[in-house]
Amino acid sequence: MAQSGKKTEKLGIDWERAFDLYCNAIACDNEVLWVQATTKLAKLSKHAPEDVLACMVPVLVELLRRIPSTDLSPSIQEAAAHCLKCVACQGEGRMAVVIGESDAISSLLSLLLHTGGSLRRVLLKCLRNIVTFAARNREIVVRHGGVEIILNLLNTCSDDDLKRYLLEILSALALLREVRRTILISGGVRFLVESARCGSMVSRCRAAQALGLLGLVKRARRTLVDSGTFSVLLELLEVGDTSTKVVAANALGVISSHVDYIRPLANAGAIPLYAELLQGSEPMGKEIAEDVFCILAVVEENAVAIVEHLVRILRGDNAEAKAAAADVLWDLAGYKHLTSVVRNSGAIPILVQLLEDQNTDVREKVSGAITQLSYNEVDRAALANSGAIPRLLDMLQDESEEMRDNAAEALVNFSEDTSLGDRILDVLNSPSFQNMQERLTQIRASDAYLASSLRHMSIEHLTMDPAALI
Repeated sequence: MAQSGKKTEKLGIDWERAFDLYCNAIACDNEVLWVQATTKLAKLSKHAPEDVLACMVPVLVELLRRIPSTDLSPSIQEAAAHCLKCVACQGEGRMAVVIGESDAISSLLSLLLHTGGSLRRVLLKCLRNIVTFAARNREIVVRHGGVEIILNLLNTCSDDDLKRYLLEILSALALLREVRRTILISGGVRFLVESARCGSMVSRCRAAQALGLLGLVKRARRTLVDSGTFSVLLELLEVGDTSTKVVAANALGVISSHVDYIRPLANAGAIPLYAELLQGSEPMGKEIAEDVFCILAVVEENAVAIVEHLVRILRGDNAEAKAAAADVLWDLAGYKHLTSVVRNSGAIPILVQLLEDQNTDVREKVSGAITQLSYNEVDRAALANSGAIPRLLDMLQDESEEMRDNAAEALVNFSEDTSLGDRILDVLNSPSFQNMQERLTQIRASDAYLASSLRHMSIEHLTMDPAALI
């Protein structure tokens, strides 16, 4: 508002007098003057105070309802819609709310049904701004049958520009559950997918969010996949800004959480893109990438590719990414069908080295992964050969309780493995290990729970209960 005020002073406009002059012009029986005055108002709207704009909105809405005297008359409706479009952008959404409360939306929708050409173009741009800048206006559009109108226009539209405006409107409306239901029932999913493919990035991001929400409905997933959702969301995951990538990645994770769609998503090139997301700066993106990797890894061939990326990340210098990669390996190490995949990837020596990493989070996640690996006899041998035992013994003195617990749990598994020979004695004779006896007893008591946890997941589990990963 301060910046707007400075511009207003620079223009030297007395806004109260300007409003009176505008009302006087509208009161004249001269359509040309109406159009000229309203067009000038549209140009000045970005400088006008909000209270003045709020007073102008009812006048503009009334002009929308006026019917030109002849087909050759300048379109006052077009000028009014254009001005409302400009006003809707002001006040960080507040003016869009004022417009929605003025009953402008019903007039806009009514005109859309009976007009074409340049007027329809301006009407759509106006409606797009109204539903973009004020979420509550979307509900008003729905109440007036706007969803059906937009879908019908999309079915018959051959103009690319008009279609873009329609798709941007649809992406905003689709954030409402009832609209998504209508889209699904009416066969309009293809339009929602298309809205995620074209238009502004903000609109595409909204469409991606709506697709993810629609994917929560199990019966909708097949339609989404058949409509090309994977390709458009993967494109957004590749070219979108940070927030768009997170939204697209989450939507893909929701839609693919069924055994039938795990391979198609991986085959479409998802794994490298999620690996990039895992290395990004957005914490939510890392969490989503971890969750989706755990879903995709249910298929062993996917797991091989995923672990290759995780090992590469562990070798890098991005501490946050290394912690996230170790966290994924922690989960994957509990998948019974993947024990050899993790071991054969060369991850174990790297994990052991990272037990001495300077970053606390990295050490915690790595210690968890090593603990999980220590439940498998062959992995225990690989861990011991890589020097894990002395490092774990040292970790019993760590300030982090989680790391002490992880180290103790792993050492219990090592201490009971007679195949390790003298290295067991190193564990049993350690004063630190002996001092942890009571804590170790508690850890052993929790083993039964760990054995039945979700980490022991397989393709059969997904087949029996596809909803388990939603």
